[in-house]
Formats: sequence, C-alpha cells, structure tokens
Amino acid sequence: MVTASVPRPTSETHGFQPFVSPTQSPAELTVRAVALGAVLGIVFAASSVYLALKIGLTVSASIPIAVLAVAFFRTLGKSTILENNIVQTTGSAGESIAAGIVFTLPAILLLGYDLSIGKVAVVAVVGGILGVLLMIPLRRALIVKEHGRLPYPEGTACAEVLIAGEKGGLQARRLFQAFGIAFTYKFLMAGLRGWKEYPTWTSRTYQGASISAEVSPELMGVGYIIGPRIAGYLFAGGFLAYMVLIPAIKLFGSGLTTPIFAEPKLIGEMSPSEVRSYFVFYIGAGAVATAGIIALVRALPTIVAAFRSGFDDLRRSVGDAAARVRTDVDLPIWVTPVGAVLLVLVLTLLPQLAVNLLGAVLIVIFGFFFVVVSSRITGEIGVSANPISGMTIAALIGTATIFLLIGWTGVDHRVGALTIAAVIAVAAGNAGATSQDLKTGFLVGATPKRQQIAILIGAVTSALAIGWTLTLLNNTYTTIVPERHPGVLIEAAAPGAGDRSATTLGETMQRDGREWEVVRVNLPIQGVQPGKYLLDPTTKEVAYLVDPGIGGRIREINGRPITKLDSPKATIMALVTDGILTRKLPWGLVLIGVCLTIAIEIMGLQSLPIAVGVYLPISTSASMFIGGVIRWLVERKSTSGESLAEVESGPGVLFSSGLIAGGAIAGITIAGIAAMMVGRADAAGVPAAEYLAHVVGLQERLGTVSQSDIVAVVIYAGLGYLLYRVASR
Repeated sequence: MVTASVPRPTSETHGFQPFVSPTQSPAELTVRAVALGAVLGIVFAASSVYLALKIGLTVSASIPIAVLAVAFFRTLGKSTILENNIVQTTGSAGESIAAGIVFTLPAILLLGYDLSIGKVAVVAVVGGILGVLLMIPLRRALIVKEHGRLPYPEGTACAEVLIAGEKGGLQARRLFQAFGIAFTYKFLMAGLRGWKEYPTWTSRTYQGASISAEVSPELMGVGYIIGPRIAGYLFAGGFLAYMVLIPAIKLFGSGLTTPIFAEPKLIGEMSPSEVRSYFVFYIGAGAVATAGIIALVRALPTIVAAFRSGFDDLRRSVGDAAARVRTDVDLPIWVTPVGAVLLVLVLTLLPQLAVNLLGAVLIVIFGFFFVVVSSRITGEIGVSANPISGMTIAALIGTATIFLLIGWTGVDHRVGALTIAAVIAVAAGNAGATSQDLKTGFLVGATPKRQQIAILIGAVTSALAIGWTLTLLNNTYTTIVPERHPGVLIEAAAPGAGDRSATTLGETMQRDGREWEVVRVNLPIQGVQPGKYLLDPTTKEVAYLVDPGIGGRIREINGRPITKLDSPKATIMALVTDGILTRKLPWGLVLIGVCLTIAIEIMGLQSLPIAVGVYLPISTSASMFIGGVIRWLVERKSTSGESLAEVESGPGVLFSSGLIAGGAIAGITIAGIAAMMVGRADAAGVPAAEYLAHVVGLQERLGTVSQSDIVAVVIYAGLGYLLYRVASR
C-alpha cells in the first residue's frame, strides 16, 4: 500500500498549502463525477436504510465511495483527484440522510399511520438541503480558521485515501469481491432459503433462555468495523435480555392467570420472542432513551462550547471582503436565508407533513442550533460517532413539550412532532457529512462552491431512493396475523372528528374470503395496543393485526420465525412522543429500563451500546459480536504504527464494507422481487418474502440440510474465516 499523508500547515492557517494548488484548475465538477457520485450515493443510501432499520447504526460511506471512485475512473480513463473528491462528496449525502430518516419517520408506522414515498422524500429533501444551506456560512469558521485545532479524523483519512489513489495506491478489488460474495450468500440464504437464516439454541431446563444468530454477511461486516469493544457491549446487552430478563419474566409470570399489561396471552403460554415483544421491548426502549439522554447531557459542555465557538467564528468571518482564491469560494451567503425561507414555505404548504408555521419555525431554530453543533462535533470525533440520535431526542422532547404547553396533545399532533424531529435529524446529519466533506476538500485543494453544489445534488437523488427503499421494505415484511380481544368493542371515529382512541381509515381489506374494516387504534383500548387492525364491521371486534414490517412486534407465526426490521431508534422516538403527549405507557417496564441504564453508568461502562443490545434481538448482536471477535483476532497479530487512512482503507475494512453493501443490497433486491410477486404469493397462500424460494424449490431439494442449525453455523464460520484471512494480509 502507498503511504500517503495530507499536507500540513507550517505555521498559521493562511500558510496552508493543499495538495492541489489554488492557482491550478483541474477538472472537478464534471458530469461524470456527479453522475457516478449520485449512483453510488443511491446504492449506499439504500444499504444504510437497510442497516439502520436492522441495528440502529450506520457506517460512514465516504471512504468506500472514494475508493470506488478511484477504481471506476481507472477503468474508464484517468481522472483528477478533485473529480474523485466530487464523487465521494456527492455520494456521502446518502448515508447521513438515511440515518436521519430511519431514526425518526418509522415511528409513524408504530403509531398505526401509513408512511408514503412522497412524505419520506419531501422530508429527506428538505432536511438534506437545509443542512447544506446552514453549513455554508460555517465553512470558513470551522474548516479554515479551526484548521490545526479540529482534527476531522474521517475527513482527514478520506483526503489521505484520495491522495494515495492519485499516487497509484489502493486495492479496491477487495470491496468488489466482498460485495459479490455477500450478495450471493444473502440471496441463496434469505431469498432461496438454501440454509437456515436464524440458527437457534433454546434451553430445555432454563425456561425462557435462548440464543440465536442471524447469519448475515452485513452484520459480520458491521461488527468488524465497529470493533470488538462496541460489538461486545451490544452482545452483552442481548445476553442480559435473553438469558436474564426473559427467563426472569417467565419464572415469575408463568403462574399468572390474568394479563398484567396489555399482552393478548398469558406469560406461561408465551415463547421467548413473545416475552421480548410484550415486555423486554419496553424495558429496552426505556434503557436506550435514558442512555441517549445521558450521552447528550454528558456532551452538553462540548455542545455549548461548540455552538459558542462556531457562532463567534461565524460572526467574525461575516463581512470579510478580502479577495478569495478558488479554494475559498462558497455559494453566495444570501442562498442560506433565502433557501431557508423557501423550505419553510414548502413545509407549511404541504398538508400531508402535518407541519404548521410554528413547526416550521421550530425546525429553523432547532435546525440551526444542531447544525452548528453537528458540524463542529464532526470535526472533533468524526461523522460516524456524531450523536445525531441524541440531538434528535432533545429536539423531539423540546418540540413535544412546547406542544404540551400550548395544548396540542391530540393523537395527530404526534405525527407533526415526529415530522419536525425528522427534518432536524436529517439537517443535522447532512450538515455533519457536509462539514467532513468540506474538510476533505480543503486538504486536497477542492473548490467549496462546487462541493456544496455536488452535495446538494447528492442529497436530492439519495432522498428519492430512501423513500422508495423504506416503503418497499415495510410493505414487503408487513404481516397480517389473527388477534382476538373478545368483548372489546372498537368505536372508530372518522378522520378529523376529534381526538378519539380509534379512527376508521375509510378502507376495507379482503382476508379469508371476507371483507374487513381497516381502523387505526390511537391509544390503548382494554389491551388493544396502538396500531392498524382489521375490524369485524358487524361486531366491531378486532380480528387481525396489520403488523408493520418496520418495528413490528410479531416475530414468529405458528412457531416459524419471520423477518422484521427493528428500527430501534425510531421506536425510541415513538416512545418519547407518546410519553409526553399521551402519557399512556407501561411505565413500570419503561422505568426498569431507566434504572438498568443508571446502574450500567454507575459501573463505569458505556450504557448506550449495552442498552441498544437489550433492545435488539440477540440474533442481531450475536452476529455483530462474531465480526468484532474477528477484528480482535486480526489486531492481535498485526503490527502497530498504521495511520488512520491505512486502517480505514485496509483490506479488512474494505472487505467488511463490501459485505455490508452486498448483504444490504441483496436484502433490498429480495424485498423488490417479493413486492412484484405479492399477487401470486397471496393466491398460492405463501408469504410474499418466501414466494421466490417456493417457486425455485431449493429448500425442498436440500431437505433437512436447509433446516440444520449446524450447517448454517458452519457456512457462516466459513465466511468469517474468509474475512479473517483477507484482513490478516
């Protein structure tokens, strides 16, 4: 590998010399660079949506996109380093916008509302553009004047990767190889059911105890990238949930003859996954919410200092009329206020967003504050560690509290509060990514104005892909399951008829040869939890639950596990919104999670990853833990002294990035095929997600091999060994 380093300043900031001199003007904002960046941004945005829905985490895409840019252009013809930088700048918007959307908007599904492609796209576009616009006046203050003080670790590493590519380094073939292997692996396993996706061990003597693993390549890749420490914390939380909390609930609840909360069956009749759905779900949510708030409180001194320093630098830089060289030219300053006003008008004029003038004002106020904070914190700890979810929780708490004080506590106000939080989350996330990209550009000698145009284009193109991906995944994995509540009558009001516990949606659905009325339960009704249901139009009793594919709680049907996407961060947002505006939650369970997080903090451990592990299925954290263990084994035999760029563009990280992208894109491909076959699947009486496997018949031909836990574990171990061998080189 070619060792590269970015140019360093010799004394003052104004003496800094980037890799490409300001007096030179090589090709930069070209059509091919923007087009390639947009395509890669869409791919990584889609994979980030899938990843964030499964585990509540995203991985920075800038370095993999930079590596791919160098590789593509070497194949198509020589490119300049500034063109490669435009590719990664355009493409990096996808990951940050995906995180902001997935951390918030799926909460609307959990409340029983629908989520359209149009709404997701509008929120993503508005938030993404707002983040870039508000970052424009901050660039000189944070990137130029703070050079040498704000390290921007990932932005600096990305600059070193681009410079190494310019000098002939990098081996992108590892990423391509991993993508192909992961895609094939995932498609054979999850699409054609060639082997078991969730090998499981259940104790016969320790009632309620079980351990399973989702043997997916993307989870192994994430575990490798986040490292053994964080992966270990996540698995520890899962172990606590599945080997302590669930068995304890089964032990003390098996003798009960009546439900204690709103569960539809007795604890003694529940499987471990059902105990998790009805009890540990709330414990984990309370733990994660508390851990996020504690992390935010702990970061308050940094946040306050970041805002004060950034605002002071901004004020000093305004009015600087000195002649600007190419590397110091931004979009005109008037673009920020004019663009912000236009975006506010868009938000208030679209009724489906449920954002009024007050909400738009809150978006601008909270948005500007958290854009400043996010941009500066990215300079200190990088974009991957940027606490966007904590900032979003704070913005949501502030918005919901204001709503509460002025009396906006209706069920539909929850959607407005969540939409406001979503725009703020996207703006803060994209501002952090923009800040990182501008730092990379500063080091390599890019033109800020052209980078800002590129990331605006990337924000729009990625936003459209995010809306489609989110709704596709939700629709594909939505299940309709029988749920009966004898004697409980649902009196549903028409939409707009005031705040009622249930609302009729004016729709009907065919099921089992009958026509059912579709209703949304807004508040708990005698054991019927909020969500979408099919109602008997004659008796007014619930017959079926329409369980969303994102955040749904039903994890098995007739003892057979089904695929769901947990979306842990969005669940927390729904919990916070409900807790403030409706004040109807199983607070006993939530407070157990709160106290659990406090105990972890007192022990001096990192509570947030452990709390997330409690919330996530252990099948998810176990697979990431395997990736972390592989990273630990590799690091034991490796030599020290590597730079951050060498680590981030090394064979192990590149191969893991390929595993993540390949596995995630395979999952989306499977969902897309299922969506096209839904009609034929319903006619055959087979779930849409399994219809392709039913047609191909690979599972039937393999027989018991496809259902063997041991076979699945052996195949996954082979993939892990391959990652170890590649990373060890």
